[in-house]
Amino acid sequence: MNNNYEPRIEPRPNIERVLDKSFYWMAKAFAFAIAGILIWITIQVALKAMPAIQKFGLGFLSTSSWNPVNSQYGVWPAIYGTLVSSLIALAISVPIGIGVAIFLSEDYLPPAVQRIIVFLVELLAAVPSVVYGLWGIFVLIPFLKGFTPLRGPGMLPAALILSVMILPTIAAIGRDAIINVDQGMRQAAVGLGATRWEAILQIILPAASSGIIGGIMLALGRALGETMAVTMLIGNSNKVDTSVFAPSNTVSSLLANQFAEASGLQVAALMYAALILFAITLVVNVLAQLLVTRLQKI
Repeated sequence: MNNNYEPRIEPRPNIERVLDKSFYWMAKAFAFAIAGILIWITIQVALKAMPAIQKFGLGFLSTSSWNPVNSQYGVWPAIYGTLVSSLIALAISVPIGIGVAIFLSEDYLPPAVQRIIVFLVELLAAVPSVVYGLWGIFVLIPFLKGFTPLRGPGMLPAALILSVMILPTIAAIGRDAIINVDQGMRQAAVGLGATRWEAILQIILPAASSGIIGGIMLALGRALGETMAVTMLIGNSNKVDTSVFAPSNTVSSLLANQFAEASGLQVAALMYAALILFAITLVVNVLAQLLVTRLQKI
C-alpha cells in the first residue's frame, strides 16, 4: 500500500484575475456609455438647431446682427467674446498658476503651512460662480474704474474674474504633476552641478509638462463655458469691439440671457450657437489630448 498518496487538489480560480477582468469590462462599458450620452446630446442639440442651420448656414458664424424682431441672427460677436475673454484669462492665470504650483510643490514652507495653503487654493475652485460675479460687480469694477477708462461691465472685468476662477485648476493640477516627477531626476541634476532653479526650470517643469498642459487645457475648457460670472460682468453687448474696456458677449452669456424668453427660430439660433460652443470646446480638448500624448512620448 502506497503511504505517500496525496489527494489531488483542483486549482482554485484566480480571483484577482476575475476581478480585474470584471473591472475592465465595467470601465469599458461606462466609457462607451459616456460617449453614447455625449453623442445623444449632440444629436438632440443639432436637431433643435436644424431650422437655423438650414436658413443661415455657415454665414451664422460671421454675421454680427442678432435681431429677433426681424429674425436675423449671427453669433460672431459672441464667438469673438468667448475666445478673447478666455485667452486673456489664460494669459493672466497660466504664469501665476505655474508659479503657485512650483511654490507649493517645493519645500519653501513648512509642511503644515503648505497643506493649509494647498487646501485654500483648491477651495477657490469650489466657490460658486455667482459669488465671483457679485464680487466683480461690487469690488472689481469700482476698483478698475479708479485708474482705467472702464465705465461699467466689460471684457476686462469678465476676463479678470475668469482668470481667478481657472487659477486653482492650473495650480492644483500643475502641483500634482510636479510632485509626481521622479525625485531621482532632481537629485541627478543637482549632482551634476545644477542650481535649484536650474533643476526646476530645465528638468522638473519639462518632465511635468504633459500634466501642466493638461491642467491648462482643462482650465481653458471651463473658461470657454463659464456662464453666470461672465454674464454678470461682460456687459452682454452683441457687437465686436477691440477695446477690452468695452462691453462684449460670449456664447454662454447669450444663451443664459435669451433662452428663457426665446421661441421659434430664435430657439433654433440659440441651439446653433450652443452647438458651435460645443464644437469649440471639443476641438480644444482634442488638440490638448494630442499635445499631451506627444509630450509623453518625448
